[in-house]
Amino acid sequence: MALSGFAAAAPSATAVDASGYPKGPVKLIVPFAPGGPTDTVARLVSLKLQEMWGQPVLVDYKPGAGTAIGVDFVAKAPADGLTFGMVNSSFAVNPSLRRSLPYDIVKDLAGITQIANLQLAIVARPDAPFGTLAELVAYAKKNPGRLSYGTPGAGSTTHLGAELLKREAGFDMLHAPFKGSAPAHTELLGGRLDLVFDPFLSVLPYVKAGRMKMIATLGEKRIPGYGYPTVAETLPGFHVSALLGFVAPRATPPAVVTKIQADTAKVLHDAEMRRRVEEQGMEVVASTPAQFDAFVQGEMKRWSRVIAEAGIQAE
Repeated sequence: MALSGFAAAAPSATAVDASGYPKGPVKLIVPFAPGGPTDTVARLVSLKLQEMWGQPVLVDYKPGAGTAIGVDFVAKAPADGLTFGMVNSSFAVNPSLRRSLPYDIVKDLAGITQIANLQLAIVARPDAPFGTLAELVAYAKKNPGRLSYGTPGAGSTTHLGAELLKREAGFDMLHAPFKGSAPAHTELLGGRLDLVFDPFLSVLPYVKAGRMKMIATLGEKRIPGYGYPTVAETLPGFHVSALLGFVAPRATPPAVVTKIQADTAKVLHDAEMRRRVEEQGMEVVASTPAQFDAFVQGEMKRWSRVIAEAGIQAE
């Protein structure tokens, strides 16, 4: 599959009138179990769209297979704009990570908008012999094979970010994948891991309590309201974040896709909504369909190389 296809195959503008959209209840497919920041944002946005549209917007959870079950449901839904879905970084990663997806990201799905970036972080035990990224890299190079790190799962954005960091900084460490963040936290707190790569908001309470040490955040710039350094301050140009966005069946009329994007952007640009999304450790984006398509294209290329070089396989 050509990686440039997701952007190239985006629907072109048409004269379809979407001013009366939606004409019935809307279903938002979330490919995760209820709970967590992704679900919170889905419910916040769906409630505001429901108010704006005067139609029910129902959140329907379809977890499993690294989000592939939920995304497949969206891909095969009627292309009338009444069913669209939320995706995370697995959307761009799965074509390289999972060789037998039941859908084709190019032929079956169209980007609507990138809602937000989820901020990620690197934390260590309080007694770790390093406190900055530069010290971590120096320690790892002097002690090859000694460092271990945990993530919420193999193929997760945190795992891929750690692998990218290893390659760009020129050091090695052992990966310990877990089924979620909580088990990784337990192992770190118990002294059986040296590091954890995880969403910023997930580790922040431990950092504030002094039970974990913040090494760096992985975004392009420091998280507003916090003084934690970024990886980019040591390795210029490095940044990793987890995307959150909306997609629709490929044949959905472009005017309807544009309508959903424009109304979602209005919701996200509301000051109170922006504050509530940022409370979930996310940075609001609200991109256009073309911008989201281009971003996904870039992420597909970027992570396909990391996955191939590291030999990463889906759990």
